[in-house]
Amino acid sequence: MKSFIELGLDSNIVDALEKQGITEPTEIQHLTIEKILENKDVIAESYTGSGKTLAFLCPIFQKVNSEKREMQVLVLAPTHELVMQIEAQAKLLASNGNLPITSLPIIGDVNIEKQIKKLKEIKPHIIVATPGRALDLMKKKKITAHTIKTIVIDEGDNLLDNTNSGTVKDIIKCTMRDRCLLVFSATISPKVLFTARELMKEPEIIKNEKKAALNPNIKHMYIEVDPRDKVETLRKLISAVEPKKALVFVNRGYEVDLATEKLNYHSIPSLSIHKKVTKEQRQKAIESFRSGKIKVLVSSDVSARGLDIQDITHVINLDFPTNASEYLHRAGRTARAGATGKTISLVTSKEMAAIRIYEREFNINIEKKNLSHGKLN
Repeated sequence: MKSFIELGLDSNIVDALEKQGITEPTEIQHLTIEKILENKDVIAESYTGSGKTLAFLCPIFQKVNSEKREMQVLVLAPTHELVMQIEAQAKLLASNGNLPITSLPIIGDVNIEKQIKKLKEIKPHIIVATPGRALDLMKKKKITAHTIKTIVIDEGDNLLDNTNSGTVKDIIKCTMRDRCLLVFSATISPKVLFTARELMKEPEIIKNEKKAALNPNIKHMYIEVDPRDKVETLRKLISAVEPKKALVFVNRGYEVDLATEKLNYHSIPSLSIHKKVTKEQRQKAIESFRSGKIKVLVSSDVSARGLDIQDITHVINLDFPTNASEYLHRAGRTARAGATGKTISLVTSKEMAAIRIYEREFNINIEKKNLSHGKLN
């Protein structure tokens, strides 16, 4: 495998990566960096935690002309949290590499006038945004579409599905035809692949595996439970495994708070994130979890998509994910950056068939476990 220098990255970017403790490219970085530097359109699929963000940020940094104070890159991401994470990584890369490249996060549910003022003041080279707000600002001509040279669609399976694809297509139509388009995702369905291809010029299609892959450092387990006993089982499970950090998934938003309240009542400090929680509350909950103030974060699928938090030792599915793609995204929150982790699902008798389907889909073994006398056996 080539080194970052051999892939064509400048020494200041390589130095910046070293300051983060990153000295060798991951497989997805190895497969994509050269192609992005060559201005090729890319569709890349790789499991969560495999280094996708730096796979597109590093070559983009190199392509930015820092002498021009104009918007050159637009990165689209589906959630507030993911936007903030990508932008924080961009700032870190600029600071560690001593690079004069500016970036700005743009999300919905925030005062648009303040964002317009910031865009005018900073004239960021890189904008990281949620699609709805990005399109609003393009229509108001506050994001200068004609200077955008590269568009990144992160979590492509989400942004190119039926709900978001119209907005994303409208954004792309605003930009010049010779811009470079990059799509990154943990899973790329045939439908998303078709949509992405339609928007691109002879894209390079890169997949780590023939099938959607799960990080091999994750151990998968399940406990069969009665639906009424789920929260009580969750409480006992957390006491038994004593996680450093556990991310708990609940399918329905209104049940997220319910599970959190019960855990707190039993002296397990927990916070929750879901769509109805304010941006400030979400950020506070994530920061408390990131810093280790709380060990348990309870979340709906939407809120935790793309969350990159180090040291999540356990992902617990209080509700079983409704499809294989969600299982992959949830499990991918643990065992990041070479660490190991566990995914434990609480499964009802009706959901047992799905266990077998996911085992076949990802070529994994989901081991049956029992909770007894305060231990997981």
